[in-house]
Amino acid sequence: MSFSIKGKTCIVTGASHGIGRAIARHFADQGANVMAADMDDKALVEEFGEEHDSDSSTIRYFAGDLRQRLTQANLLSATLDAFDRVDVLVNAARMVATSSPLNPDEDAVEDLLEQNLLTSLRMSQLVAKRFIKQAEGVESEGDKGAIVNLSSIASRRANPRLLGYSVSTAALEQMTRALAVALAPEHIRVNAVSFASVLSSSLNQALQDNEDYREQITSHTPIGRIAQPSEVADVVQFLASQGAGFITGQVITMDGGRSLLDPVGAPAH
Repeated sequence: MSFSIKGKTCIVTGASHGIGRAIARHFADQGANVMAADMDDKALVEEFGEEHDSDSSTIRYFAGDLRQRLTQANLLSATLDAFDRVDVLVNAARMVATSSPLNPDEDAVEDLLEQNLLTSLRMSQLVAKRFIKQAEGVESEGDKGAIVNLSSIASRRANPRLLGYSVSTAALEQMTRALAVALAPEHIRVNAVSFASVLSSSLNQALQDNEDYREQITSHTPIGRIAQPSEVADVVQFLASQGAGFITGQVITMDGGRSLLDPVGAPAH
């Protein structure tokens, strides 16, 4: 079974930095049409501007606040204008923040739920409707579309400093399961990738600021290293491909074995 995504049109949110950018780049390298979306217009222009302006390029970018429903609708419209259809949605836009669990003004729960859960849910609902519309009159047992969400092993860990992040990622994983069941009759698959520390832009900065942080992470990871963004992109590609055609409602954990033995107090990023 092929893991190819060549020719598919993919929306990747959170694509201006780190893991989202790695996924967008990887998908384009694999022959997919990519709409890279994010709030950071400057970073999108720096990363994708030259290709965006090329008629022969298979990658475009869209800048906007995807917490707003109108912006989400405009993103879908821009994708259809550029590529005529959409086949894959990767909800890679996410927010990581520490919490003060006893202070409602500093627990960050509302902001994290808005970004990590509700934005992904609304994007999934919007794009799923487009998947269904595209398939009208088409007789096929194959995928009509695939949605991949990005989560974290924090969803299963009771770390008070990550209260809001843990709650929002746990909710995202349950949303993944619920949408998978709801959309299965339409031949739309919904899965998630749950990871531990990945060398994203923010983690790279954290490691530069604190040299001991790397040892704290790797000492709690059986494989003994930090994952690369490209490794997340590989797993996301698998879930987006027909090779995962009978996989839906699953949360695939890629953490180097960390969640098998990890003490709650160890850092998760």
